[in-house]
Amino acid sequence: MATTYDVSASRQTFAPVRLGLSLLANCRAALRERHERRRLQARLSDLSDMALHDIGISRGEIDYVAAHRDFDPRAV
Repeated sequence: MATTYDVSASRQTFAPVRLGLSLLANCRAALRERHERRRLQARLSDLSDMALHDIGISRGEIDYVAAHRDFDPRAV
């Protein structure tokens, strides 16, 4: 009696594990992004209105600038 082992079938059993790890990595990245955004909001909120004016944003734009860190308000 011959016993065979199918390698392709064993790779499929790890797919849910990879999916779980990918989901965990995505959640971790989202939490890190949220933490960075809140930290930036706090730092910008601590600045005076004159300092905010110097960097080209108003107090009302702090939330937007923190959420869109790629955006340079001086480029407008």
